[in-house]
Amino acid sequence: MPTLFRFTMILATIAGLVYGGMVLLVMVVKPRDREVTVRIPSERLNPSSAEPARRTP
Repeated sequence: MPTLFRFTMILATIAGLVYGGMVLLVMVVKPRDREVTVRIPSERLNPSSAEPARRTP
């Protein structure tokens, strides 16, 4: 068997195993639904302005 063909078959076999593993994970693992809460500091919501407010004439 030529070396290039053997190398291609080895790469195809590895790719097939990786693809099969991903398909298996998709079919077996089910995500859990849960509520997510993220706390945001009040400084990020209401930043204190360093410059004074502009007046419109």
